[in-house]
Amino acid sequence: MGNQQRQKEILDALHRDGRVDVPDLARLLGTSSITVRRDLDQLAAAGALRRVRGGAVTTSLRGEGLPFDIRAVDDIGLKARLAGAAADLIADGEAVVIDSGTTGAAAATALAQRRITAMPFSVQGIAALAGSQSVSLILPGGTVRRPEGTIVGPLAERTLTGLRFDTAILTCCAAAPAVGVTAYDLADAAVKQAIKGAAERTVLIAEGSKFARSAMALVCRLEEVDVIVTDPSAPTEALARLADSGVRIEIA
Repeated sequence: MGNQQRQKEILDALHRDGRVDVPDLARLLGTSSITVRRDLDQLAAAGALRRVRGGAVTTSLRGEGLPFDIRAVDDIGLKARLAGAAADLIADGEAVVIDSGTTGAAAATALAQRRITAMPFSVQGIAALAGSQSVSLILPGGTVRRPEGTIVGPLAERTLTGLRFDTAILTCCAAAPAVGVTAYDLADAAVKQAIKGAAERTVLIAEGSKFARSAMALVCRLEEVDVIVTDPSAPTEALARLADSGVRIEIA
């Protein structure tokens, strides 16, 4: 098992249990305690967890998310699959506004060969579309929030006030059914609200695990989006209620 796969397994255990211990991880991963400690130290240096005696605890509380570089390798195949399913909902000729984050970057990549007009709200999304010969790329104003690469701030919000898009591809930090679409950062949540308000249709991409989480800043209720693209691990009862309320559910 390579470093990235081991560290992904560690993050999965943290998401599930909130704390991991070195001996348990060594047994789970089939490796030595020394290797586990090195992985924990690397993840702690990246801000993905906090080291405690004998193991580590999660930093994924309501006000704090994982760093972009860690999330980028966490379930990368799943994010690409969901992004591809969302891209399949976009028709050629549409004007599309694309949210930030690792899933937003994956959506921009999936749309790079399509004939659309696109405004991405992250430097990663801009990079994914900048070389496209078929995408008409519009750049938003705003401030880049490092190290996320998210474009935020009053100028970013004002960029959207005079524009109307056919579709918004929205991403989220969490999507607990009782709470709604939420984000860890207040400035990010404000831009997400502006993105949703500037589009005729909102497509939310949310991995199944996001439905068990809640972050600090509310973006909108889940019933307020038009389409949810998720995976089979999403809670079926919650999805059924959303479908009954008129939300289209796409399982990828």
